[in-house]
Amino acid sequence: MLISMTNEESVLQEGAGEPDGFGRLWTPHRMAYIKGENKPTGPAAGDGCPFCTIPSMSDEDGLIVRRGEHAFVVLNLYPYNSGHVMAVPYRHVADYTELTAVETAEVAELTKQAMTALRAASGAHGFNIGMNQGAVAGAGIAAHLHQHVVPRWGGDTNFMPVVGRTKVLPQLLADTRKTLAEAWPED
Repeated sequence: MLISMTNEESVLQEGAGEPDGFGRLWTPHRMAYIKGENKPTGPAAGDGCPFCTIPSMSDEDGLIVRRGEHAFVVLNLYPYNSGHVMAVPYRHVADYTELTAVETAEVAELTKQAMTALRAASGAHGFNIGMNQGAVAGAGIAAHLHQHVVPRWGGDTNFMPVVGRTKVLPQLLADTRKTLAEAWPED
């Protein structure tokens, strides 16, 4: 949930301080990410890996956009942009070199399909596509490989993420999942 307040409302809510001319944009849902909630407790599949748990959920509850035979596409719970999805193999594997040829092909095909769906659903102008291998490379869940597909639009970076370190997303994740699922290309 995003809560926007004027500076005066913010000061009253906090109960202290002097007005400083800044508005406040509160994103309390981000605290779960900051605290590391729902992160695996270890490297094994049974150590609370969300990518191992998500496939047992309904598409709506798991934010799954598409299921394949060896991999699936899921919305990122903490997206960089609206429509930020990940192609994830079902098998709990950490390193790209550990994927089978079939898994590699399906992750690649789902990535291509995600790009097609994002162009159709939201008119994406471009994409950032990639995977972070290992915690030192920035992988939030290093034990289970996942490839990011982040849609981009001209001018989508403004003062909010650059200065305010806050991203404003125009659509709820459930609505984004439904829109992308409906725009997914036919097999």
